[in-house]
Amino acid sequence: MAASMDTKMLVFGGLCFLLVFLFLRLVVVLRGLGKQRCMTHSNLRQLKIMIITGSGGHTTEILRLMGSLSDAYSPRIYILADTDKLSEEKIKHFESGRKKEGRNSQFSLERIPRSREVRQSYITSVASTLYASLYSFPLVFRHSPDLILCNGPGTCIPICAAGFTMRFLGMKDVQQVYVESVCRVQTMSLSGRIMYLFADHLLVHWQSLKEKYPKSIYLGRVV
Repeated sequence: MAASMDTKMLVFGGLCFLLVFLFLRLVVVLRGLGKQRCMTHSNLRQLKIMIITGSGGHTTEILRLMGSLSDAYSPRIYILADTDKLSEEKIKHFESGRKKEGRNSQFSLERIPRSREVRQSYITSVASTLYASLYSFPLVFRHSPDLILCNGPGTCIPICAAGFTMRFLGMKDVQQVYVESVCRVQTMSLSGRIMYLFADHLLVHWQSLKEKYPKSIYLGRVV
């Protein structure tokens, strides 16, 4: 009899939790719809974009890609690993060039702990990624981007997870575009394999990757 009572209490508690979760999600969705109705026509022309940079070639590739985007992708929030000094210099140089050309140069820099250092084992990177998530989720929720753009660094995983969570909770439909690094010809990076499951659009530079990952988009060399 006691076991049966415990089971009923457990089921009742689970139902209560589910109802509270669904109610909160409904509240968030309705608030989001209200905000969308209040958006002006000029705001609709702008697309707040969050760009995840990485050490070395990752940052170079993502900035080349940014150079081909219009000023409608603004403001721009660049995400850097806290140990990455070189990327900050590259970003500032890139944005300085935009300003000299008379283009929109509204941007900001945000730093989070690095999810995975070079040559760090995959096992230990689980803990460091979870640690980076503690910084990533509040950051993404605060900026509330329309689009997240990334191309391979491990730093992108907690950021993209936060964006996916915003969509799941009905807070905002954050679009995610993942562009695999041009150096990936036969195999996709670990970040790419993860984002293949969640990204709205995943671009590859080589037909060989398109054949292995049918849902990816092959556009040739885009950087």
